[in-house]
Amino acid sequence: MSRTGENIYKRKDGRWEARYIDSYDGNGKAKYKYLYAPTYTEVKAKLLKAQNYTDLTSDLEKTKDKEKYEYWLDAWLHAKRLGVKESTYIRYRNTIENHIKPDLGKYPINKISTSLMEQFVSRKLQNGRIDGNGGLSPKSMSDIMVIVKESFKYAQSYGVIVVCSFERISFKKNAQEMRVLSLLEEQRLLSVLFKDFDRYKMGVFICLYTGIRIGELCALQWKNVSLSENAIKIEYTMQRLQSENLNAVQKTRIIVTEPKSYAALRTIPLPEFVIDVIKPFAGSPNTYVLSGECKKIIEPRTMQNKFKTYLAEGKIEEANFHSLRHTFATRCIEAGFDVKTLSEILGHSSVKITLDKYVHSSMQLKRSNMEKLKLASV
Repeated sequence: MSRTGENIYKRKDGRWEARYIDSYDGNGKAKYKYLYAPTYTEVKAKLLKAQNYTDLTSDLEKTKDKEKYEYWLDAWLHAKRLGVKESTYIRYRNTIENHIKPDLGKYPINKISTSLMEQFVSRKLQNGRIDGNGGLSPKSMSDIMVIVKESFKYAQSYGVIVVCSFERISFKKNAQEMRVLSLLEEQRLLSVLFKDFDRYKMGVFICLYTGIRIGELCALQWKNVSLSENAIKIEYTMQRLQSENLNAVQKTRIIVTEPKSYAALRTIPLPEFVIDVIKPFAGSPNTYVLSGECKKIIEPRTMQNKFKTYLAEGKIEEANFHSLRHTFATRCIEAGFDVKTLSEILGHSSVKITLDKYVHSSMQLKRSNMEKLKLASV
């Protein structure tokens, strides 16, 4: 018979037995431990000691976990989940799991010094690639440090004291020269496209003369193309993303969502010559422009491979698909577009983005501008 409110019993052999919950299994079922003593008083003392030790150990483990930087990385990522697009969340998660946790995750966050962070940055820049083939680019390192700084600030908002001074941590960020097709290369590309013109080549042609992103092209349906009003309406973008569940059978999946920002929702006027080229391929509203079918999706990866094939056929120096967007922006500036108009056509949230990243002045334009100078009268 047990004492009231206690898991203490007197056994048939005369001894006293006490039991307490030690842990829970995967189904939430309690797992017990048992204690024995010749008297009730002695087993009660053992029970109190064991329970206090268990509670203390549990509290210490929780405190220990919270000290670790990996705890705050997970907490920050969880807090960001509802405020960012799924693709951004997955990029954050992969960066944390592949680059930050392996190096810094086990350290107590309040023990990560400026010196330790400097060593982390240096190591990543020299030999930080996952495949082991060299270091990360300054751009990749910058993206990592954004997460590190934000997660530290998040921990500080909960009263955690940190000693790392990020103001002292810096590294050279190389300006990346974006690839723009020259006028000759553009002519060669057009020659390749108009030879046995098909839907894939039409997709490249559309991007060359509208500057839309590859994901926006792949998500484009004929209901988004107005042949009567000469315009394309960008409402969706397509991506292949890793599954949020790392243990999922399907490691990746295709999603069609709204574009990355409100500014990316836009209507782009089309020149008459573009309408003339794409009109023969027009289909019913719900068919995709690239496939000509309602359910068949052409992925960005497929278009990237097709583009490489066209470049090789035209004997054009290597370029990625995104170079079509930069080429379009450069041709627009050469044609005299005002930057505000170009910024809205590209779907940028600010003119600064257009100027900093997409406006590339060709030598021909520079020469033309220099010719505007006049000799001062003597």
